[in-house]
Amino acid sequence: MKRVLFCLAAAILALPGIAHAQTPPAAPPKSEAPAAERHPIEPKAMDILKASCRTLAGAKAMSFHALNTYEKAARNGQPLYYATLNLVTFMRPNMLRVVTPGDGVPDEFYYDGKAMMAYVPSEDLVAIAEAPPTVDAMLNTAWEKAAVYFPFADMIVADPCEVFERRGLESAFYVGQSKVIGGTVTDMVAIAGRNVQAELWIGAADHLPRLVRVVYPHEPAHALYQTEYSNWHLLEKVDPAMFTSAKAANAKKMPFAPPGADQKRPDPPAKK
Repeated sequence: MKRVLFCLAAAILALPGIAHAQTPPAAPPKSEAPAAERHPIEPKAMDILKASCRTLAGAKAMSFHALNTYEKAARNGQPLYYATLNLVTFMRPNMLRVVTPGDGVPDEFYYDGKAMMAYVPSEDLVAIAEAPPTVDAMLNTAWEKAAVYFPFADMIVADPCEVFERRGLESAFYVGQSKVIGGTVTDMVAIAGRNVQAELWIGAADHLPRLVRVVYPHEPAHALYQTEYSNWHLLEKVDPAMFTSAKAANAKKMPFAPPGADQKRPDPPAKK
C-alpha cells in the first residue's frame, strides 16, 4: 500500500535525507498465476480493508506521522535499512504539507491546490511548479515532473482502496489481532497481487492504519518497504495558511526536476 518526495537538483538530491527518501520499485513483468495456485480473497479481510478506506476517504482533513523504513544493499551485499519521518497535514480536496525533519537533510513540501513547493531550509533552496487542482492529479504530476514520491500517498487519495484494484489483488486473508503495534489493538491482514505482497496492521476500533509492510517479490533485491503510522488526527478543517510558506517562496529558486538532471545551482551572492 505504497506509492507515498521531491527533487531540487543533483547537488542537493545527492544528499541522503531529501524527503523523496526512496524510489518506488520499477514495475516487474506481469506474471499471471494459474487459478489453482491463487489463494482465496476472504470477506473478513476485505471488510477490514474497506472499513479503513472509508474512514480515510471520509475524513475532511487529517494529520499523522509516517515513519518510512526502506532497504538498500551495501557494497558487500548486506542489507542496510534507512528511515525518514514525514509529518503530514492534509485537507481535501487539494492541500498538503509534508515536513521531513530527518534522517538526512530536513525538507518541506507544500501544495495549496495551485502550486507545489519543495524546500530545503538548510540550503535556502526551493523548487516551485504549477500543480493540478486535486491531490490525486498532483501526485501523478509531481512524479512525472520530478520523481516526487510519497510512501504514504495511498492514505490521502480520493479512493484509497483503488490501489488493490490497480495491483490486481489475488489473495487477502485475516491473520489475527495484535496488541503491540501502534499502542492499540490492530487487525492484521495479508494481501498479495501479481507483483506485490503486503501485510497491514489496522486499528480494530478506529480503522486507521498503524503499520504497512510491502515486498515486491519480482524485484531483484526483494527489498522490504515499511511505513509506520502514528499521531492520527481526523479533523474537520485546517487553517489554509499551513499549506504554503512565505519563507520557502522567497528562497533561491531551483528547477522542479528529477534527480540527476543536468542543472546548475544558483550563483552565490556577491561578496561585499
